[in-house]
Amino acid sequence: MASYNKKEHLRANIDAIQTVFTLHRERRTATEEEMKVLRAYTGFGALKCILSSANSMEDIARWNKSEVELFPLVMELHRIIRDNTASESQYKSYMQSLKNSVMTAFYTPEPVVREIAASLQEAGITPGKILDPSAGMGEFIRSFNPIAAEGHTTFGFEKDILTGQLLSALHPDDKIRIRGFEEIESKFNGYFDVVSSNIPFGDIAVFDPVFSKTDEPARKVARMSLHNYFFVKGVDMLREGGVLAFITSQGGMNAPSNEPVREWLMSHTRLVSAIRLPNNLFSENAGTEVGSDLIVLQKNSNKASLTEEEQRFIKSGKRPSGVM
Repeated sequence: MASYNKKEHLRANIDAIQTVFTLHRERRTATEEEMKVLRAYTGFGALKCILSSANSMEDIARWNKSEVELFPLVMELHRIIRDNTASESQYKSYMQSLKNSVMTAFYTPEPVVREIAASLQEAGITPGKILDPSAGMGEFIRSFNPIAAEGHTTFGFEKDILTGQLLSALHPDDKIRIRGFEEIESKFNGYFDVVSSNIPFGDIAVFDPVFSKTDEPARKVARMSLHNYFFVKGVDMLREGGVLAFITSQGGMNAPSNEPVREWLMSHTRLVSAIRLPNNLFSENAGTEVGSDLIVLQKNSNKASLTEEEQRFIKSGKRPSGVM
C-alpha cells in the first residue's frame, strides 16, 4: 500500500476547497472536471499541521522542523478561507470546524464500502431510505445508491462545514444536511431501511435532548462518547428489520465501560456480523493505523433471547497472554 504523502493530500484538499468556494460564488453545479477535484478531498484527519498558526511568515518559527515544508500550503489554506468568508467570525468558524475534524476525519477506502453494499445486496436488501449519519465525502452514499430501490431517498449528515459543502456539491440530488447527527428530527425515528457509515470515535459528549431526559443506562453511557451515541441513535432511526452497518473503532467492542451499550444493542437488534478489520485500512487515505471493526446489526426490538455469539459480543475480557 502506498505511503501517505501529507503534501499531496494537503494540496488536493486546498484545490477542492477552492473549487467549492468558486461553485458557491458562481452559483452553479460542478463540471465533470471539477467533480474529480472535489472527489480528491480526503479531509484533515492526518494533517495535524493545520492546528498550528500560519497567518504570517513569523509563525513559521513555532513550527516543528519535520513539517516546515507544509507551512506555505497551510498559509494558503488560511488565505483561501479568509478570502471567501464574509467576516472574521465566519473565517474562524470555518477554521475551527476543520480543526475539530482533525481527530475524527478518517475517510473509508472505496473498495471496503463497495463490499459492504454488495454483501447487503446479496442478502436481498434493496433499501428505499438510506442514512449516512457521518457522511464525510460520501463514500457510503456513492456505494449504496446503485443498490437502492428506484426512487430511493438518501440522507447524509456531515458536521464539518467545508466537508459538508463539498459533499453537497458532489451529491446535489441527495438530502445533505450540514449539521451533526444529533440534530436529526424525531420524525425520522424508525424511518430508514439502512443506516451505514464510518462513524466518528472518541470520548466526546454529545448533547441530544432525547438522551438527556432518560434514565436508561445505555443512553446515559452513550451520550458520553461519539461511537456509542451513533450506535444507539442509529438503531433508533431504523425501521424494524432495517440494517445498520458501521465501521467503528475497536474500543466499541473492547472496552468494559461500553458493556451497557453492547447489552442494549443485543436487546434491540440481531447480530448479523462483527468483523475485525486490518489495522492498515486507513493508511493510504488518512495516514493512520487505527484498529477498526465492521459491525452489522438488524433491528429487532422484540427479542426474547440472545444467541451465544450475542452474549459473547456483550462481554469483553483480556485474552490470556500468548493467545492471538
